[in-house]
Amino acid sequence: MSSQETPEQASLLQQASQALAQMRPTDALALIDQADALGATHNGAMNRALALRLLGRFPEAVVALDEALAFQPYDFVALLAKAAMLERLGQVGAAADLYRNALKISPPRDRCSPALLAQLDHASALVHRHAEGLRNHMQARVAALRSGLDSEILERFDEGLEIYAGLKSPPKQEPLLLNYPRLPAIPFHDRRMFPWLEELEAATSTIRAELEALLTDSFDAFAPYIAFPKGAPVNQWGELNHSRKWTSLWLWKNGEKQEAVCARCPETAALLERLPMARQSAFAPTAVFSALQPHTHIPPHTGSTNVRLLCHLPLILPGSARFRVGNTTRDWKMGKAWVFDDTIEHEAWNDADQMRVILIFDVWNPFLSEPERALVTEMMLAQREFMSGLV
Repeated sequence: MSSQETPEQASLLQQASQALAQMRPTDALALIDQADALGATHNGAMNRALALRLLGRFPEAVVALDEALAFQPYDFVALLAKAAMLERLGQVGAAADLYRNALKISPPRDRCSPALLAQLDHASALVHRHAEGLRNHMQARVAALRSGLDSEILERFDEGLEIYAGLKSPPKQEPLLLNYPRLPAIPFHDRRMFPWLEELEAATSTIRAELEALLTDSFDAFAPYIAFPKGAPVNQWGELNHSRKWTSLWLWKNGEKQEAVCARCPETAALLERLPMARQSAFAPTAVFSALQPHTHIPPHTGSTNVRLLCHLPLILPGSARFRVGNTTRDWKMGKAWVFDDTIEHEAWNDADQMRVILIFDVWNPFLSEPERALVTEMMLAQREFMSGLV
């Protein structure tokens, strides 16, 4: 079997293509038979599949497409065509699998013709419907086993079920700076691993009172959280770059305590000093009041390193405010903090009509031991020295 065409084969197959363009599939098949008598080719198999499809001979068209895929297993057009044939034959599950594989290798949408875009959209819709059907079937099967189970167990299981069904992708860590190995990708960590959360939450009213004083007479000190220099690529940050829609006031920044701000909120600063913030010279801790204006969306993004996690404590919640990490979306609730992995894609919305403010600070990833934390810190300092040309 060879995909190389002799000049005679090429001429016959060109004539077959012309016949197909003129909607003469029977004539095309005769020409393809002559070409195949000289040896099977990928082009011949593809033309045969089209001719058979035009004649309504779908099972035979599938066989021809299998022959084409034997020559070129990653032929996007052949995969898409075979999936369409299987769909016509009522083999929806097999069609969905093929459509899914074809979509993985499809060309960028801006390079597709309107007709191809329509095919891709149809394929995506069928794949999604099939995945929903699978999800619903699995949900029905396990329904009786869910009774009495803890909500956190069910939340994780439901996410796993939707990943298994193909409706969601598993969360993954995508640090911008350091991707440290063998640390689990957990969107929201079990609060039982952070017993100090109760002390933090109990201080909500105290922290809020100090924050409100800052907002009253020093809100101008809150600076845009996103501030790319002129000429830098802003990517998804165009709307928020140098914008007061999302502003911040730092208590600690890159490991440096901001003395003037901490002096204005001494009880908040003292509490943070007592908490196990991540401490890395020139890197951490970071602690900041983060203010998001009404009806503002922080687009999907990831943080710098998975060796530390972030803690959020809501302080001003005038209405609905949502936060997504990976596949999990939660609403902030007054008096309730959470710890999450910001190297997993996350985004936030303030859907309310007034400003939302939270306290953010970083803590060590609890899966790192104390000696390893020291090693990681020295490694990161050495990397910065080297890249800065200091050694």
